[in-house]
Amino acid sequence: MAEFMEALYTAIAHASGGGRDGHVRSEDDRLDFDTRPPVEMGGSGEGTNPEQLFAAGYAACFLSALHVVGKRLGVDTTDSGVSASVSIGSDGNGGFGLAVELDVYIPGATPEEAKAVADAAHDVCPYSNATRGNIDVVITIVE
Repeated sequence: MAEFMEALYTAIAHASGGGRDGHVRSEDDRLDFDTRPPVEMGGSGEGTNPEQLFAAGYAACFLSALHVVGKRLGVDTTDSGVSASVSIGSDGNGGFGLAVELDVYIPGATPEEAKAVADAAHDVCPYSNATRGNIDVVITIVE
């Protein structure tokens, strides 16, 4: 853990088997399932995969950040939603990289308000902060 940060919570997960073709389990057993490569990567697609887990985590985290920032800016984000698309592909150097697209829906907000809230949420969200400068993240306001 970084020295500058006082942890509020620490999640612990364990992977076993073949990684993408294996099993994951959280320390508290709330998550406990098989992982399988998607069909597009030569797998059976019969389990979840790391990209789906990352997309779910990023979408939930970003939505929480939207709510925090919406309160600060006086924009109602009660019925908001976020969809995260996480893509994996070759990084051109023999490895792999990720890219993320976040579709943000804030009903009742003007396009300008929605953009301001989404931009500020991108500065607040821990997933955005962790990935900044490492992967491409595109945010789209959906009406």
